[in-house]
Amino acid sequence: MSKIFTPTNQIRLTNVAVVRMKKGGKRFEIACYRNKVVSWRDNIEKDIDEVLQTHTVFTNVSKGQVAKKDDLIKAFGKDDQTEICKEILAKGELQVSDKERHSQLESLFKDIATTVADKCVNPETKRPYPVSMIEKAMKDVHFSVKPNRNAKQQALDVIPQLKATIPLERAQMRLRIVASGKEARKLRDKIASLSSNVESEDWTDGQLNMICLTDPGHYRQIDETVRSDTKGHGLLELLSLKEVAEGEEILE
Repeated sequence: MSKIFTPTNQIRLTNVAVVRMKKGGKRFEIACYRNKVVSWRDNIEKDIDEVLQTHTVFTNVSKGQVAKKDDLIKAFGKDDQTEICKEILAKGELQVSDKERHSQLESLFKDIATTVADKCVNPETKRPYPVSMIEKAMKDVHFSVKPNRNAKQQALDVIPQLKATIPLERAQMRLRIVASGKEARKLRDKIASLSSNVESEDWTDGQLNMICLTDPGHYRQIDETVRSDTKGHGLLELLSLKEVAEGEEILE
């Protein structure tokens, strides 16, 4: 019975996602598990063994051709396969079929629309839009999905574009600020200028107790203002992340 000869520099892999990188005039590839590359890049997956099918650098994954040690040293300045795999994983290009790419873009498009619907409301009704309406508006402005950026980043990018076609604003945060001392009145004016609405304001024994609504984009500035103006003695409390009309239940 004849034996099947497999060259020692060849490794056969199946159901593989390939990440490719060109460096030093040569092509290098690594074999990864499907759906794990993006998780690694988004810092969701931390275990490299869950991402790499093998800690091996290839010149051609589909043919099982392993990269030569000399070529790795010349291109990367080292021959540590795991470290080189991590570099390719971070900077390389994920190879996917047209069908896979289309499916991924569709999924990302829906994720972006869901994020927008989750973060925004109709300013006239204070109610969120259905995801389907956000998707239609995104198509109307010809929004182009970027496969290498996450849904949250792209949702923040598309919100200003959508305002041109539908009434839209970020859902408001409800904050409570407590401060006392001579700086409290100045602080009140600063917070009011960063707020869309001051719901209540109480001065008892010289202490400010204020509840306001603000765009989430102003939260960090308000936090820093309260800290600096009160020298750490003031209080900033997040009462609710979203201010929407009664009767609308939103899951955080």
